[in-house]
Amino acid sequence: MPNAHILAGLIARLHDPQYARWAAQIRRTGGCRQPIHLRGVVEHYDRATGRLLHRYSTHREPDGVLRVPCKTRRASRCQACAEVYRADTYHLVRAGLVGGKGVPESVASHPCLFVTLTAPSFGLVHTRRERNGKVLPCHPRRNAATCPHGRVISCAARHGADEECLGEPLCPDCYDYTGSVLFNATAPELWRRFTMALRRHLAKLAGLPFKDFAAHLVVSFAKVAEYQRRGVVHFHAVIRLDGPDGPTSASPDWATLDMLAHAVRHAAAAVTVTIPAINGEPARILRWGGQLDIQPISLGGELTDEAVAGYIAKYATKAAECVGTLDRRITSAEDLTALPIREHARRLIAECLRLGSFEELADLRLVPWAHMLGFRGHVSTKSRRYSTTLGALRAARTAHVRAEQIGTGRLPLFDEDTVLVIARWEYAGRGLSAGDAILAAAITGTPLPSPTNPNGGES
Repeated sequence: MPNAHILAGLIARLHDPQYARWAAQIRRTGGCRQPIHLRGVVEHYDRATGRLLHRYSTHREPDGVLRVPCKTRRASRCQACAEVYRADTYHLVRAGLVGGKGVPESVASHPCLFVTLTAPSFGLVHTRRERNGKVLPCHPRRNAATCPHGRVISCAARHGADEECLGEPLCPDCYDYTGSVLFNATAPELWRRFTMALRRHLAKLAGLPFKDFAAHLVVSFAKVAEYQRRGVVHFHAVIRLDGPDGPTSASPDWATLDMLAHAVRHAAAAVTVTIPAINGEPARILRWGGQLDIQPISLGGELTDEAVAGYIAKYATKAAECVGTLDRRITSAEDLTALPIREHARRLIAECLRLGSFEELADLRLVPWAHMLGFRGHVSTKSRRYSTTLGALRAARTAHVRAEQIGTGRLPLFDEDTVLVIARWEYAGRGLSAGDAILAAAITGTPLPSPTNPNGGES
Protein backbone atom coordinates (compact mmCIF):
# COMPACT_ATOMS: atom_id res chain seq x y z
CA MET A 1 0.00 0.00 0.00
CA PRO A 2 1.26 3.53 -0.80
CA ASN A 3 2.45 5.40 2.30
CA ALA A 4 1.42 8.95 3.25
CA HIS A 5 4.38 10.52 1.44
CA ILE A 6 3.56 8.73 -1.83
CA LEU A 7 -0.12 9.66 -1.56
CA ALA A 8 0.78 13.31 -0.92
CA GLY A 9 2.92 13.37 -4.08
CA LEU A 10 0.16 11.69 -6.10
CA ILE A 11 -2.46 14.19 -4.92
CA ALA A 12 -0.14 17.14 -5.56
CA ARG A 13 0.39 15.98 -9.15
CA LEU A 14 -3.35 15.57 -9.75
CA HIS A 15 -3.97 19.13 -8.52
CA ASP A 16 -1.09 20.61 -10.52
CA PRO A 17 -2.46 23.14 -13.10
CA GLN A 18 -0.12 21.50 -15.66
CA TYR A 19 -1.38 17.97 -14.98
CA ALA A 20 -2.93 17.64 -18.46
CA ARG A 21 0.39 18.45 -20.14
CA TRP A 22 2.26 16.11 -17.75
CA ALA A 23 -0.18 13.32 -18.63
CA ALA A 24 0.37 14.03 -22.32
CA GLN A 25 4.13 13.68 -21.83
CA ILE A 26 3.60 10.37 -20.03
CA ARG A 27 1.40 9.07 -22.86
CA ARG A 28 4.05 10.16 -25.37
CA THR A 29 6.67 8.03 -23.58
CA GLY A 30 4.43 4.99 -24.11
CA GLY A 31 4.47 4.00 -20.46
CA CYS A 32 8.27 4.16 -20.00
CA ARG A 33 9.16 3.29 -16.39
CA GLN A 34 12.27 5.48 -16.29
CA PRO A 35 11.78 8.40 -18.72
CA ILE A 36 14.76 10.65 -19.41
CA HIS A 37 14.34 14.27 -18.31
CA LEU A 38 15.68 16.86 -20.77
CA ARG A 39 15.97 20.60 -20.27
CA GLY A 40 16.57 22.86 -23.25
CA VAL A 41 15.52 25.13 -26.09
CA VAL A 42 14.85 24.64 -29.82
CA GLU A 43 14.82 27.71 -32.10
CA HIS A 44 13.91 28.03 -35.80
CA TYR A 45 15.47 30.91 -37.75
CA ASP A 46 14.91 32.14 -41.28
CA ARG A 47 18.22 31.51 -43.07
CA ALA A 48 17.83 34.55 -45.30
CA THR A 49 16.86 37.19 -42.72
CA GLY A 50 17.92 35.68 -39.42
CA ARG A 51 14.43 36.27 -38.04
CA LEU A 52 13.28 33.98 -35.23
CA LEU A 53 10.33 31.99 -36.57
CA HIS A 54 9.56 29.67 -33.69
CA ARG A 55 10.92 28.92 -30.24
CA TYR A 56 10.27 25.95 -27.97
CA SER A 57 11.51 25.86 -24.38
CA THR A 58 11.04 23.32 -21.64
CA HIS A 59 10.70 26.24 -19.22
CA ARG A 60 6.91 26.04 -19.60
CA GLU A 61 6.73 22.26 -19.34
CA PRO A 62 5.71 20.51 -16.09
CA ASP A 63 8.67 20.63 -13.69
CA GLY A 64 10.60 22.50 -16.40
CA VAL A 65 11.59 19.32 -18.26
CA LEU A 66 10.59 17.27 -21.28
CA ARG A 67 10.20 13.54 -20.59
CA VAL A 68 11.26 11.14 -23.35
CA PRO A 69 11.43 7.31 -23.41
CA CYS A 70 14.59 5.66 -22.10
CA LYS A 71 14.65 3.34 -25.17
CA THR A 72 16.30 0.45 -23.32
CA ARG A 73 16.07 -3.01 -24.84
CA ARG A 74 15.99 -4.74 -21.43
CA ALA A 75 12.53 -5.88 -20.36
CA SER A 76 13.82 -6.12 -16.77
CA ARG A 77 14.32 -2.35 -16.75
CA CYS A 78 11.42 -1.04 -18.82
CA GLN A 79 8.82 -3.31 -20.37
CA ALA A 80 7.31 -0.55 -22.52
CA CYS A 81 10.55 0.46 -24.26
CA ALA A 82 11.66 -3.17 -24.53
CA GLU A 83 8.40 -3.96 -26.33
CA VAL A 84 9.21 -1.28 -28.93
CA TYR A 85 12.67 -2.81 -29.36
CA ARG A 86 11.17 -6.30 -29.65
CA ALA A 87 8.69 -5.17 -32.32
CA ASP A 88 11.45 -3.45 -34.30
CA THR A 89 13.63 -6.57 -34.12
CA TYR A 90 10.69 -8.72 -35.23
CA HIS A 91 10.11 -6.61 -38.34
CA LEU A 92 13.85 -6.44 -39.08
CA VAL A 93 14.23 -10.24 -38.94
CA ARG A 94 11.00 -10.99 -40.81
CA ALA A 95 11.87 -8.51 -43.58
CA GLY A 96 14.97 -10.59 -44.26
CA LEU A 97 12.79 -13.69 -44.65
CA VAL A 98 9.80 -12.54 -46.70
CA GLY A 99 10.66 -8.99 -47.81
CA GLY A 100 9.35 -5.58 -46.89
CA LYS A 101 11.01 -2.53 -45.29
CA GLY A 102 13.03 -2.02 -48.47
CA VAL A 103 13.80 -5.73 -49.01
CA PRO A 104 12.27 -7.36 -52.15
CA GLU A 105 9.76 -10.18 -51.67
CA SER A 106 11.92 -12.39 -53.88
CA VAL A 107 14.20 -12.89 -50.87
CA ALA A 108 11.74 -15.55 -49.66
CA SER A 109 13.07 -17.90 -52.37
CA HIS A 110 16.69 -17.68 -51.17
CA PRO A 111 18.13 -20.68 -49.27
CA CYS A 112 17.68 -19.97 -45.55
CA LEU A 113 18.21 -21.94 -42.33
CA PHE A 114 17.47 -21.41 -38.66
CA VAL A 115 20.56 -22.53 -36.76
CA THR A 116 21.14 -22.95 -33.02
CA LEU A 117 24.73 -23.13 -31.76
CA THR A 118 24.97 -24.35 -28.17
CA ALA A 119 27.55 -24.32 -25.40
CA PRO A 120 29.37 -27.46 -24.21
CA SER A 121 28.67 -29.07 -20.85
CA PHE A 122 30.48 -27.75 -17.79
CA GLY A 123 28.89 -30.18 -15.37
CA LEU A 124 25.52 -31.76 -14.63
CA VAL A 125 22.77 -29.29 -13.70
CA HIS A 126 19.16 -29.67 -12.61
CA THR A 127 16.96 -29.66 -15.68
CA ARG A 128 13.37 -30.18 -16.77
CA ARG A 129 12.91 -32.73 -19.53
CA GLU A 130 9.70 -33.73 -21.26
CA ARG A 131 8.76 -36.53 -23.64
CA ASN A 132 5.34 -36.72 -25.29
CA GLY A 133 4.01 -34.17 -22.80
CA LYS A 134 5.26 -36.13 -19.77
CA VAL A 135 7.83 -34.64 -17.39
CA LEU A 136 10.82 -36.95 -16.94
CA PRO A 137 13.08 -37.29 -13.89
CA CYS A 138 15.96 -34.83 -13.81
CA HIS A 139 19.10 -37.02 -13.71
CA PRO A 140 18.11 -40.45 -12.35
CA ARG A 141 21.07 -42.74 -11.75
CA ARG A 142 20.75 -46.26 -10.38
CA ASN A 143 23.66 -46.96 -8.02
CA ALA A 144 24.86 -43.39 -8.65
CA ALA A 145 28.46 -42.62 -7.83
CA THR A 146 29.49 -40.14 -5.16
CA CYS A 147 31.58 -37.21 -6.32
CA PRO A 148 34.88 -36.25 -4.59
CA HIS A 149 32.90 -33.72 -2.51
CA GLY A 150 30.61 -36.36 -1.02
CA ARG A 151 27.50 -35.66 -3.12
CA VAL A 152 25.51 -38.34 -4.93
CA ILE A 153 25.39 -37.31 -8.59
CA SER A 154 21.75 -38.17 -9.16
CA CYS A 155 18.37 -36.41 -9.07
CA ALA A 156 15.10 -38.27 -9.56
CA ALA A 157 12.86 -35.21 -9.09
CA ARG A 158 10.42 -34.15 -11.81
CA HIS A 159 11.03 -30.42 -11.69
CA GLY A 160 8.37 -27.81 -12.26
CA ALA A 161 8.91 -25.15 -14.95
CA ASP A 162 9.62 -22.39 -12.41
CA GLU A 163 11.67 -24.20 -9.80
CA GLU A 164 14.65 -22.15 -8.63
CA CYS A 165 17.01 -25.10 -8.74
CA LEU A 166 16.79 -25.37 -12.55
CA GLY A 167 20.18 -24.68 -14.09
CA GLU A 168 22.05 -25.11 -10.81
CA PRO A 169 24.76 -27.81 -10.60
CA LEU A 170 24.13 -31.10 -8.88
CA CYS A 171 27.50 -30.45 -7.23
CA PRO A 172 28.62 -26.80 -7.33
CA ASP A 173 32.16 -27.79 -6.30
CA CYS A 174 32.47 -30.12 -9.32
CA TYR A 175 31.02 -27.60 -11.77
CA ASP A 176 33.51 -25.96 -14.16
CA TYR A 177 32.80 -22.29 -13.40
CA THR A 178 36.03 -21.25 -15.08
CA GLY A 179 35.08 -22.94 -18.34
CA SER A 180 31.57 -21.48 -18.24
CA VAL A 181 32.81 -17.91 -17.81
CA LEU A 182 35.53 -18.27 -20.45
CA PHE A 183 33.08 -19.72 -22.95
CA ASN A 184 30.75 -16.74 -22.51
CA ALA A 185 33.66 -14.35 -22.91
CA THR A 186 34.88 -16.00 -26.11
CA ALA A 187 31.45 -16.73 -27.64
CA PRO A 188 31.55 -13.56 -29.85
CA GLU A 189 34.94 -14.62 -31.22
CA LEU A 190 33.68 -18.16 -31.77
CA TRP A 191 30.78 -16.71 -33.76
CA ARG A 192 33.14 -14.53 -35.85
CA ARG A 193 35.33 -17.53 -36.65
CA PHE A 194 32.23 -19.60 -37.41
CA THR A 195 31.05 -17.10 -40.05
CA MET A 196 34.53 -17.02 -41.61
CA ALA A 197 34.77 -20.82 -41.69
CA LEU A 198 31.24 -21.00 -43.12
CA ARG A 199 32.15 -18.76 -46.07
CA ARG A 200 35.41 -20.60 -46.70
CA HIS A 201 33.74 -24.00 -46.71
CA LEU A 202 30.96 -22.81 -49.01
CA ALA A 203 33.64 -21.58 -51.42
CA LYS A 204 35.37 -24.96 -51.22
CA LEU A 205 32.13 -26.85 -51.88
CA ALA A 206 31.46 -24.60 -54.89
CA GLY A 207 34.98 -25.10 -56.24
CA LEU A 208 35.74 -21.37 -56.01
CA PRO A 209 38.89 -19.61 -54.79
CA PHE A 210 37.91 -17.80 -51.60
CA LYS A 211 38.96 -14.44 -53.04
CA ASP A 212 36.30 -14.89 -55.76
CA PHE A 213 33.55 -16.09 -53.39
CA ALA A 214 31.91 -12.69 -52.77
CA ALA A 215 31.47 -12.19 -56.52
CA HIS A 216 29.13 -15.20 -56.58
CA LEU A 217 27.56 -15.57 -53.15
CA VAL A 218 26.86 -13.50 -50.02
CA VAL A 219 26.12 -15.02 -46.60
CA SER A 220 23.66 -12.87 -44.63
CA PHE A 221 22.51 -13.49 -41.09
CA ALA A 222 20.62 -12.18 -38.08
CA LYS A 223 21.29 -13.71 -34.66
CA VAL A 224 20.43 -13.43 -30.99
CA ALA A 225 22.15 -14.71 -27.85
CA GLU A 226 20.00 -16.59 -25.35
CA TYR A 227 21.06 -17.36 -21.79
CA GLN A 228 20.37 -20.83 -20.54
CA ARG A 229 19.42 -21.27 -16.88
CA ARG A 230 22.89 -22.68 -16.17
CA GLY A 231 24.41 -19.31 -17.12
CA VAL A 232 25.92 -19.88 -20.58
CA VAL A 233 24.83 -18.37 -23.87
CA HIS A 234 23.88 -20.09 -27.07
CA PHE A 235 23.10 -18.42 -30.37
CA HIS A 236 20.01 -18.62 -32.56
CA ALA A 237 20.68 -17.41 -36.10
CA VAL A 238 18.90 -16.98 -39.41
CA ILE A 239 21.50 -17.71 -42.10
CA ARG A 240 20.60 -16.86 -45.71
CA LEU A 241 22.39 -17.20 -49.05
CA ASP A 242 22.13 -14.27 -51.50
CA GLY A 243 23.58 -13.36 -54.84
CA PRO A 244 26.52 -10.92 -55.08
CA ASP A 245 24.23 -7.88 -54.66
CA GLY A 246 22.66 -9.11 -51.44
CA PRO A 247 18.90 -9.66 -50.99
CA THR A 248 18.09 -7.98 -54.32
CA SER A 249 19.88 -10.74 -56.27
CA ALA A 250 19.14 -14.45 -56.36
CA SER A 251 21.75 -16.92 -55.19
CA PRO A 252 23.33 -19.22 -57.82
CA ASP A 253 21.52 -22.47 -58.60
CA TRP A 254 24.32 -24.49 -57.04
CA ALA A 255 23.82 -22.77 -53.67
CA THR A 256 21.31 -25.12 -52.05
CA LEU A 257 19.93 -25.70 -48.57
CA ASP A 258 21.85 -28.97 -48.34
CA MET A 259 25.11 -27.21 -49.21
CA LEU A 260 24.42 -24.54 -46.57
CA ALA A 261 23.56 -27.15 -43.93
CA HIS A 262 26.74 -29.09 -44.74
CA ALA A 263 28.84 -25.93 -44.42
CA VAL A 264 27.17 -25.01 -41.10
CA ARG A 265 27.98 -28.44 -39.62
CA HIS A 266 31.58 -28.21 -40.79
CA ALA A 267 32.13 -24.67 -39.49
CA ALA A 268 30.50 -25.37 -36.11
CA ALA A 269 32.78 -28.37 -35.55
CA ALA A 270 35.95 -26.77 -36.91
CA VAL A 271 36.31 -23.46 -35.07
CA THR A 272 38.00 -23.10 -31.68
CA VAL A 273 39.40 -20.39 -29.41
CA THR A 274 42.46 -21.10 -27.27
CA ILE A 275 42.93 -19.57 -23.81
CA PRO A 276 46.57 -19.71 -22.65
CA ALA A 277 47.63 -21.30 -19.38
CA ILE A 278 47.64 -18.82 -16.50
CA ASN A 279 48.47 -19.02 -12.79
CA GLY A 280 48.36 -22.79 -12.63
CA GLU A 281 45.23 -23.02 -14.81
CA PRO A 282 45.82 -25.26 -17.86
CA ALA A 283 45.36 -23.92 -21.37
CA ARG A 284 41.84 -24.37 -22.68
CA ILE A 285 40.47 -24.95 -26.15
CA LEU A 286 36.90 -23.69 -26.31
CA ARG A 287 34.43 -24.75 -28.99
CA TRP A 288 30.69 -24.99 -29.62
CA GLY A 289 28.72 -27.73 -27.88
CA GLY A 290 27.88 -31.00 -29.55
CA GLN A 291 24.19 -30.12 -29.93
CA LEU A 292 23.64 -28.32 -33.24
CA ASP A 293 20.11 -27.66 -34.47
CA ILE A 294 19.56 -26.86 -38.16
CA GLN A 295 16.05 -26.29 -39.53
CA PRO A 296 14.81 -24.94 -42.86
CA ILE A 297 12.48 -21.92 -42.77
CA SER A 298 9.41 -22.02 -45.01
CA LEU A 299 6.21 -20.02 -45.38
CA GLY A 300 3.95 -23.02 -44.95
CA GLY A 301 6.13 -25.50 -43.07
CA GLU A 302 6.64 -26.32 -39.41
CA LEU A 303 9.02 -23.40 -38.89
CA THR A 304 7.48 -20.25 -40.38
CA ASP A 305 8.94 -16.78 -40.84
CA GLU A 306 6.64 -15.40 -38.12
CA ALA A 307 7.78 -18.05 -35.64
CA VAL A 308 11.47 -17.43 -36.29
CA ALA A 309 11.16 -13.63 -36.17
CA GLY A 310 9.12 -13.83 -32.96
CA TYR A 311 11.62 -16.21 -31.35
CA ILE A 312 14.63 -14.01 -32.08
CA ALA A 313 12.78 -10.81 -31.12
CA LYS A 314 11.72 -12.31 -27.78
CA TYR A 315 15.29 -12.99 -26.70
CA ALA A 316 16.55 -9.62 -28.00
CA THR A 317 14.95 -7.95 -24.94
CA LYS A 318 16.42 -10.35 -22.38
CA ALA A 319 19.84 -10.87 -20.82
CA ALA A 320 21.01 -13.03 -17.92
CA GLU A 321 18.00 -12.45 -15.66
CA CYS A 322 16.93 -16.10 -15.89
CA VAL A 323 20.18 -17.10 -14.17
CA GLY A 324 19.33 -14.91 -11.18
CA THR A 325 22.02 -12.27 -11.67
CA LEU A 326 21.78 -8.45 -11.78
CA ASP A 327 20.85 -6.32 -14.80
CA ARG A 328 23.50 -3.70 -14.03
CA ARG A 329 27.25 -3.56 -13.66
CA ILE A 330 28.81 -4.53 -10.36
CA THR A 331 31.14 -1.97 -8.79
CA SER A 332 34.33 -2.83 -6.96
CA ALA A 333 32.94 -1.37 -3.73
CA GLU A 334 30.01 -3.81 -3.55
CA ASP A 335 29.96 -6.80 -1.22
CA LEU A 336 29.35 -9.77 -3.50
CA THR A 337 28.06 -11.90 -0.63
CA ALA A 338 25.33 -9.35 0.14
CA LEU A 339 23.90 -9.04 -3.38
CA PRO A 340 20.31 -10.38 -3.79
CA ILE A 341 21.24 -13.04 -6.37
CA ARG A 342 21.20 -16.82 -6.67
CA GLU A 343 24.22 -18.68 -5.33
CA HIS A 344 25.00 -20.14 -8.77
CA ALA A 345 25.08 -16.64 -10.29
CA ARG A 346 27.20 -15.43 -7.35
CA ARG A 347 29.84 -18.07 -8.05
CA LEU A 348 29.85 -17.25 -11.77
CA ILE A 349 30.31 -13.54 -10.99
CA ALA A 350 33.05 -14.33 -8.48
CA GLU A 351 34.86 -16.35 -11.13
CA CYS A 352 34.61 -13.41 -13.57
CA LEU A 353 36.18 -11.14 -10.97
CA ARG A 354 38.93 -13.67 -10.19
CA LEU A 355 39.87 -14.34 -13.80
CA GLY A 356 39.57 -10.65 -14.66
CA SER A 357 42.47 -9.91 -12.30
CA PHE A 358 44.93 -11.71 -14.61
CA GLU A 359 46.74 -9.53 -17.14
CA GLU A 360 46.71 -12.32 -19.70
CA LEU A 361 42.90 -12.16 -19.81
CA ALA A 362 42.55 -8.35 -19.78
CA ASP A 363 41.22 -8.31 -23.36
CA LEU A 364 38.20 -10.37 -22.27
CA ARG A 365 37.07 -7.54 -19.93
CA LEU A 366 35.61 -10.02 -17.46
CA VAL A 367 35.30 -7.55 -14.57
CA PRO A 368 33.06 -4.93 -16.25
CA TRP A 369 30.93 -7.73 -17.72
CA ALA A 370 30.71 -9.86 -14.58
CA HIS A 371 26.98 -9.11 -14.26
CA MET A 372 26.57 -10.71 -17.73
CA LEU A 373 28.56 -13.73 -16.50
CA GLY A 374 31.42 -12.92 -18.87
CA PHE A 375 29.48 -12.37 -22.10
CA ARG A 376 30.27 -8.94 -23.53
CA GLY A 377 28.93 -9.23 -27.08
CA HIS A 378 25.79 -7.64 -28.48
CA VAL A 379 22.71 -9.70 -27.66
CA SER A 380 21.31 -9.29 -31.19
CA THR A 381 23.28 -8.55 -34.35
CA LYS A 382 22.91 -8.86 -38.11
CA SER A 383 25.12 -8.72 -41.16
CA ARG A 384 25.13 -5.46 -43.10
CA ARG A 385 22.96 -6.62 -45.99
CA TYR A 386 20.53 -8.93 -44.18
CA SER A 387 17.64 -6.42 -44.22
CA THR A 388 16.80 -2.95 -42.97
CA THR A 389 18.32 -1.45 -39.82
CA LEU A 390 16.93 -0.48 -36.43
CA GLY A 391 18.06 3.06 -37.20
CA ALA A 392 15.93 3.17 -40.35
CA LEU A 393 12.89 1.87 -38.46
CA ARG A 394 13.36 4.48 -35.74
CA ALA A 395 13.84 7.27 -38.30
CA ALA A 396 10.57 6.29 -39.98
CA ARG A 397 8.80 6.37 -36.61
CA THR A 398 10.29 9.80 -35.82
CA ALA A 399 9.16 11.15 -39.19
CA HIS A 400 5.65 9.81 -38.56
CA VAL A 401 5.49 11.44 -35.11
CA ARG A 402 6.81 14.73 -36.50
CA ALA A 403 4.18 14.75 -39.26
CA GLU A 404 1.51 14.05 -36.65
CA GLN A 405 2.72 16.93 -34.46
CA ILE A 406 2.77 19.31 -37.42
CA GLY A 407 -0.78 18.25 -38.26
CA THR A 408 -1.97 18.99 -34.73
CA GLY A 409 -0.10 22.30 -34.48
CA ARG A 410 2.47 21.14 -31.91
CA LEU A 411 5.29 21.84 -34.40
CA PRO A 412 5.47 24.59 -37.06
CA LEU A 413 5.48 23.72 -40.75
CA PHE A 414 8.60 25.19 -42.34
CA ASP A 415 10.54 24.57 -45.51
CA GLU A 416 13.57 22.74 -44.13
CA ASP A 417 15.85 24.23 -46.81
CA THR A 418 15.12 27.80 -45.67
CA VAL A 419 15.13 27.26 -41.90
CA LEU A 420 18.08 27.00 -39.51
CA VAL A 421 17.34 24.91 -36.40
CA ILE A 422 19.43 25.48 -33.27
CA ALA A 423 18.82 23.11 -30.36
CA ARG A 424 20.39 23.12 -26.90
CA TRP A 425 19.63 20.19 -24.58
CA GLU A 426 20.97 19.02 -21.24
CA TYR A 427 20.31 15.96 -19.14
CA ALA A 428 18.19 16.74 -16.08
CA GLY A 429 17.58 13.33 -14.51
CA ARG A 430 15.47 10.25 -15.11
CA GLY A 431 12.66 8.17 -13.66
CA LEU A 432 9.42 8.87 -11.84
CA SER A 433 8.59 9.47 -8.22
CA ALA A 434 6.56 6.73 -6.54
CA GLY A 435 3.35 8.77 -6.80
CA ASP A 436 3.99 9.69 -10.44
CA ALA A 437 4.69 6.03 -11.23
CA ILE A 438 1.24 5.04 -9.93
CA LEU A 439 -0.42 7.72 -12.06
CA ALA A 440 1.66 6.81 -15.12
CA ALA A 441 0.66 3.15 -14.79
CA ALA A 442 -3.01 4.17 -14.64
CA ILE A 443 -2.70 6.53 -17.63
CA THR A 444 -0.86 4.11 -19.91
CA GLY A 445 -2.26 0.80 -18.64
CA THR A 446 1.20 -0.58 -17.86
CA PRO A 447 2.11 -2.54 -14.71
CA LEU A 448 3.86 -0.85 -11.83
CA PRO A 449 7.56 -1.63 -11.36
CA SER A 450 8.57 -4.01 -8.58
CA PRO A 451 9.18 -2.32 -5.22
CA THR A 452 12.71 -3.74 -5.33
CA ASN A 453 13.42 -2.32 -8.79
CA PRO A 454 16.41 0.03 -8.43
CA ASN A 455 15.40 1.97 -11.52
CA GLY A 456 12.13 3.37 -10.23
CA GLY A 457 13.18 6.55 -8.42
CA GLU A 458 13.15 10.04 -9.84
CA SER A 459 16.43 11.96 -9.86
